Amino acid sequence: MGHHHHIEINRDERFELSAEGKKRIFLALAIGLVMTCIGIFMLAMGYDKVEHHGASHGTKHEVHATAGGHEAVAHEGTANAMAESGLEGRASHEAAAEGHKEVAKEGLNKHAEVAASHHEFHWTTRLLADLWHNAVFFTGLALIGTFFVAFNYVAYAGWSAGIIRVPMAMGSFLPITGAILLIVFLLGQHDLFHWTHSELSDKASPHYDKIIAGKGWYLSVPFFLIRMVLFFGLWILYRMIILRNSLAEDSEPGSARWKKNVYFSAGFLVIFAVSESMISWDWLMSIDAHWFSTLYGWYCFASWFVSGLSVITLTVLYLKKRGYLAHVNTSVLHDLGKFMFAFSIFWTYLWVAQFLLYYYANISEETIYFIQRRDGFDNHYTFLFFFNLAINFVFPFLFFMTRDAKRKELFLQIGAIGLLAGHWLDFYLLIMPGATKGNSSFGFTEFGLCLTFVSLFIYVVSNTLSKHPLIAKNHPMLEESLHHDI
Repeated sequence: MGHHHHIEINRDERFELSAEGKKRIFLALAIGLVMTCIGIFMLAMGYDKVEHHGASHGTKHEVHATAGGHEAVAHEGTANAMAESGLEGRASHEAAAEGHKEVAKEGLNKHAEVAASHHEFHWTTRLLADLWHNAVFFTGLALIGTFFVAFNYVAYAGWSAGIIRVPMAMGSFLPITGAILLIVFLLGQHDLFHWTHSELSDKASPHYDKIIAGKGWYLSVPFFLIRMVLFFGLWILYRMIILRNSLAEDSEPGSARWKKNVYFSAGFLVIFAVSESMISWDWLMSIDAHWFSTLYGWYCFASWFVSGLSVITLTVLYLKKRGYLAHVNTSVLHDLGKFMFAFSIFWTYLWVAQFLLYYYANISEETIYFIQRRDGFDNHYTFLFFFNLAINFVFPFLFFMTRDAKRKELFLQIGAIGLLAGHWLDFYLLIMPGATKGNSSFGFTEFGLCLTFVSLFIYVVSNTLSKHPLIAKNHPMLEESLHHDI
């Protein structure tokens, strides 16, 4: 590569959140809140009701909306449906279908009464599910910021040294989503999480549920809350330690602080691996309390990671456009593009692996999760089910395929915005079918809350960025980042 000349950069530059910028953010926030209020009013007055009748009529699978997440009744026509879908309806299939029918019927009867007692659908459930959806998604974005910083420290990565303060700032949103998740859970646990009803674990109760009772040691409200508070506490603590070391390094030459951060980052990665899996089980998978997947933690991680990378990319591009971070060259942007490309494919691999296993085994209490999303509730989620694959796999796969696409700012911007929207939708699909059955929709509440969270996130992260220098000027690998060339 030859000898590099020294690149002159302003090592003390700070981002300034202009009055104009603040005005725009607060305007967006106000519009989001007004839309949310209009949405809540419409829901309360019944204007935004989803015309939906529980069981799907005339579809191949008769899916009954009951409370337990155990909604499939293997219909008399299961064998015919199999034959229709190109599988031979052989005797073995019919026998299997009979067996599944019994299991599913048993589950259905058990939950029919519970459904009657708990699940008279109320519009507040949709509002709580929307709040939960956004708070979970944005918690992931904030958390991925710290994860990105940590794995770059542990990998001794030099390319990212010039942008490391951007993901460091993202974690500042954690206390806000933490508070929102805590409040929503305390207010809406019975609406969103079927397992929180204590009679399900009571053998004397007519609503006793063997499966949920069996998970009772883990799915108990106090333990759930302890995990939530503990994880948020640890994430915020580690983020503060790493940030403090990085800022102290600005005034202390030498690599002592950097070495400390490598150790703390290694500790954070262990905590992240455990906590990220557990929050995906707690906050998302337990909404469908009977169903489980051993890939779920990975799946949610991949979705969050692609989203977090998109935020980092968009922030870096925005700062460059405003005249900051002039030292960030196209090779650094190219690496961000490669990450988004690679992890979109990783996400797809996990999606397919999870789907194929259930499709192939065809056990009704497992396939129910996909039947609900693909053609349950009068095909309520069918379009989203396929659109999810199109926007999160087909789009980035074709869009980021060429080297040029990952080096052009406009392309990176379009790709990152598309992926953010796509993975926001992915989380919508993880939550809504289980929480609201077929009663979800896209109205003022959904878009208003999304806009509210986006503006809050932008404000908090921008505000954090403006407090410290944008460049970790004594980072031992900063020179490597300045001369990064691929």
